[in-house]
Amino acid sequence: MLVHLALILALGLAIMPEAIRPVLPNFVATLERPQELVNQVVDVNLDPTSELALVSSSRVSTSSTAGGGLVGISKPTYDHALGESQLAPKVSVGDLSDFSMPGNHFGMELPQGTLGDPQAVVDDYQQAMDRITHEILNMLAKNKVLVIWCFDQSESMKDDQQEIRDRIERVYAELGLSAAAQGDALWTAVTSFGAGFMVHTSKPTSNLDEIRAAIGSVPVDPSGKEMTCQAIGQAIHTFQRFATSGRRQLALILVSDESGDPADNMAQLEAAIDQARQARCVVYALGREAVFGYPYAYMSWVDPDTQIAFWLQIDRGPETPFPEQLQIDGFTARWDAHPSGFGPYEHVRIARQTGGVFFMLPSPETNLVRGDNRKYELEAMRPYLPDLGPRAEYAAQRDQSELQRSLWKIISDFNPYNPQHAPHCVVPVTFSIRPDAFLSEATAAQKTAEGMVRYIDQAEKALERLRPLREREYSPRWRANYDLMVAQMIAYKVRIYEYGAYLEAFKKQPKVIKNPLGPTKKTNYWAITTRAETLTGELTRHYIARATQLLQAVVREHPGTPWAARAEWELSRGFGVDLAEHFSDPRTSSVKVPKL
Repeated sequence: MLVHLALILALGLAIMPEAIRPVLPNFVATLERPQELVNQVVDVNLDPTSELALVSSSRVSTSSTAGGGLVGISKPTYDHALGESQLAPKVSVGDLSDFSMPGNHFGMELPQGTLGDPQAVVDDYQQAMDRITHEILNMLAKNKVLVIWCFDQSESMKDDQQEIRDRIERVYAELGLSAAAQGDALWTAVTSFGAGFMVHTSKPTSNLDEIRAAIGSVPVDPSGKEMTCQAIGQAIHTFQRFATSGRRQLALILVSDESGDPADNMAQLEAAIDQARQARCVVYALGREAVFGYPYAYMSWVDPDTQIAFWLQIDRGPETPFPEQLQIDGFTARWDAHPSGFGPYEHVRIARQTGGVFFMLPSPETNLVRGDNRKYELEAMRPYLPDLGPRAEYAAQRDQSELQRSLWKIISDFNPYNPQHAPHCVVPVTFSIRPDAFLSEATAAQKTAEGMVRYIDQAEKALERLRPLREREYSPRWRANYDLMVAQMIAYKVRIYEYGAYLEAFKKQPKVIKNPLGPTKKTNYWAITTRAETLTGELTRHYIARATQLLQAVVREHPGTPWAARAEWELSRGFGVDLAEHFSDPRTSSVKVPKL
């Protein structure tokens, strides 16, 4: 009957006069969707019965006077007669318990080359291990699996290795509950790296005791180097033949709290990605949050013999292929751990490009200098996603933009890690306690400060000329980079000017030494610090007001982001300068400080 009815309607339409046929508008296909429509967050707290109805009865007006609302719409009802009709098609989905079995799920198998998850924020190792267990189970549902653990040998990772070794038994116990993981379906290998590379399982094993013993044998490398990308390539090369001969899915789990040696990253990252792809190896990374626009963080270490605390430098960033923030704090090289909201570029890129996941463990740790406990909001950070493309492509695209290219030039010119630039972009922040030595040191520092003020002034003017380009810049990330840098340039110009004026005043009228730490820890040097009070008065009042206005604008226009956090920190420092008394333990020079 339905077929005959359809034929009759088709014949009727065919003979319908042209004049009374409905004229339909032309539809234009949209090939690309705006990014804000593509990146949407699913609200898991929706109530399907009230929030997802096509027309909610509580939201439809029954009166035409209520802003043109729909009229006469009643609450939908369920026709039991139709539902119970014998003509209704019968649909069977099987037993609900079937969906809990490996391999029987709604998720489709993703094709080779599908990008992975660049950021999975977890509260602790247990959450990360639970997710990894799930990932391995999905692999086992399709193939046998070979998992390679690749551990960082640095001193800072010993506690992490111990925690993983303690938790790994639960992972393999849960995997053992799956029929797909029985027997030799899951093999494991353990490797580690520092300046070199080590294999702790001569061949893959399914024996849990051997796995735990192998993890426990990971040594501490005193060199402080982490050849991360090189180690990933070597680990895959070492065990690929076992995966190939056994037709196993290969997976590598990287465990490191650092981004790795910068030279190794530059030379080996893309090669490691290519090798993983060729071996069809999925890379999972368990790491920490990158420092915002800066390669390093400083972690506290206490010498067990003298109990003297040291701040040790570790590679922890940046989150982008190259730094996009100033590497100075206005006086000297940055010494902070402001979180970026994302993982280190190398870890995130290799996990994403191989279809894996980057697990971002809680960071910053409590023993990081100048860190904070901010957790940036997902929606606030979405427009500011870092570029995760290859470094060469990133640099080429950056250099095509006059705005981006100019910001990069200023970052490079103010790079204290460049030996040629360092003498011109930082000023001394410590001075001798002896009056004669102080006089000489302060005079030399004032000359350096004069040069910095001149260069900062030129940079500020160049940035102001670029403001029209900022308004046309398509990337919210680079707009934020511009906004923060302009504000910092003006703030730093004020502080350096104050720095010179304060040293001049101190030379004429030095402070009285008070030895605040007591007679056993007498002051032995002066250290620069900041304060709200200034000495330059009307000379800098306009600049202070302008810097304050611009920093507040960064907080207002980029809320809930690292740019806003950095601007708030700059505002909290004040624009004045002071010299504070400090004590340096003479035993410091005899302590053998490890490299993390």
